[in-house]
This record gives sequence, structure tokens and C-alpha cells, in this order.
Amino acid sequence: MIDGVQLVPLRTHRDERGDLMHMLRSSDPHFRGFGEIYFSTVRPGAVKAWHLLHDTFRHYAIPIGTAKVVLFDDRAGSPSFGELQEVILGENNYSLLIIPPDVWSGFAAIGNSMALIADCTTAPHDPAKALRKDAQDPSIPYKWATGR
Repeated sequence: MIDGVQLVPLRTHRDERGDLMHMLRSSDPHFRGFGEIYFSTVRPGAVKAWHLLHDTFRHYAIPIGTAKVVLFDDRAGSPSFGELQEVILGENNYSLLIIPPDVWSGFAAIGNSMALIADCTTAPHDPAKALRKDAQDPSIPYKWATGR
């Protein structure tokens, strides 16, 4: 695993009316603060990559659909420098993926359904502290396959 990344199983309560899905509470031991929460969808066959935030932890959960999240660590001095990590999140693996600052991330829907990604960050979005790269940028040694 990439240094500082955590995967925390989340609870789901199901009954005949539907599901109640937990994501993050201020009393959780891994809670580091609240900046904003936003939602992103990704359609089958599409890739949303690469993104990096300075000084901000990201907390991903995927309550609808399934997606592959890929992380890349290019932090100088990190024990996991140069490592890639793939995580499948979604309805069958409802978990919280905690991504530390300065780690690249991207995601793609798996299967034939759109995926909904919830991201709770520890700081409001600041374009001056965000970086983006194209999904096929050669500086990240990963070839996207959407699994469609």
C-alpha cells in the first residue's frame, strides 16, 4: 500500500425500503477535519484521472456503482515512492478510501453502470493547491483499462 493510504470498511444498514450508508463521522479515529464534500459521476468507459491535492486529505466512498480507483505516489522521500495502488470500491466493497496529500488519484467505472464517487476533503477546493494530468500522461506508469 501507498504510505498514508487507509481503507476503512463502512457500515450499510439495509431493509425493504432501501439502504442507509455511513461515510464519515467527526468521532471516527481517522477523521482529520472537514473542508467540503462533493460528488462526481463517471460513466462506463470513461476515466477521470489524474488529480492531486496539496495539503488536503481526500476521503472517497462509492455508494452507487463500482469503480477502480488508482493511486500513484511520486512524493520525494516517501517510503512508497513510485508505487501504484489499485482499489475496487462500490456496492460490493463499500469502504472509505483515505488518500493523503500529494498522492495522485484517478478512477474509472467498472461494468455497464455509472459510478457515483463521494469525496469529503479536509479543506475547501483551492485551484492553486490542485494539479491535474491527462489519464495517459507518461509520467505516471499506468495504462487505464475500464473493465467494460
